[in-house]
Amino acid sequence: MKTLHLSNRTISTNLPAFVMGIVNATPDSFFDKSRGGADEALRLVDEGAEILDIGGESSRPGSDYVSCEEEIRRVIPVVEEVRRHSDIPISVDTRKFEVMKAAFEAGADILNDISALEDDSSLAPFCAETKIPVILMHKRGNPSTMQKNTVYGNVFDEVNEYLKSRVEFAKSFGIADEKIWLDPGIGFGKNTADNFELMRRCGEFLEGKYPLLMALSRKTCIGDVTGREVSQRLSGTIAANLLSVLKGAGMIRVHDVKEAVDSLKVMKAFFEE
Repeated sequence: MKTLHLSNRTISTNLPAFVMGIVNATPDSFFDKSRGGADEALRLVDEGAEILDIGGESSRPGSDYVSCEEEIRRVIPVVEEVRRHSDIPISVDTRKFEVMKAAFEAGADILNDISALEDDSSLAPFCAETKIPVILMHKRGNPSTMQKNTVYGNVFDEVNEYLKSRVEFAKSFGIADEKIWLDPGIGFGKNTADNFELMRRCGEFLEGKYPLLMALSRKTCIGDVTGREVSQRLSGTIAANLLSVLKGAGMIRVHDVKEAVDSLKVMKAFFEE
């Protein structure tokens, strides 16, 4: 059984992996049907999401960062409204201390940081003090430039070493091992072949010591192998998610919650004796 240690409680899932539903409180996220606010978030709760991931700054390739004030304006009302209706764990996809602090005070539980605590020096001590879990992701550069540098000597080794260094950084501030999750950053400064190599070996990061989030939903690498546009990548996403869970992923971040839950239920039934 998979578990997730929040600041004040521990949750678990009966599925082979947690299902994290994506809520993009942005006007420019790459999959337009994921854009929305509290209504979209609560719809995903009804579909079976076990965690919500709310973001106010798009990180799609080619996107630009937004101000802290704008990100707060987008994210906090969604967190507050969700919290009025549900106690579902809420993750906030941000690189900024002020955004995470405001979100935590509004009821958020988890930091999902694409910069792996690099971009804001106040985030690591804040996570340690509040005892919230943090998801550390690998990327190169920033979203506006990351796909211009996708050449690696050995993509697994380089991503693994980066994640190892960020885990050591997090722990140096007192963030507990049980509060750390890893994300290899599929699509963040990698080409399609490298993305699939990271999927194949996802259970090997840091020798499997830390649980892993895989964020594959409708991404370019799935479009590259299927020839499908974003709106037609659901089947490819389901296949990639299931294979990643078989390889060791403990959480999948998805746009299509109902379909993800159903596919994991089938996987669970298949392996039950």
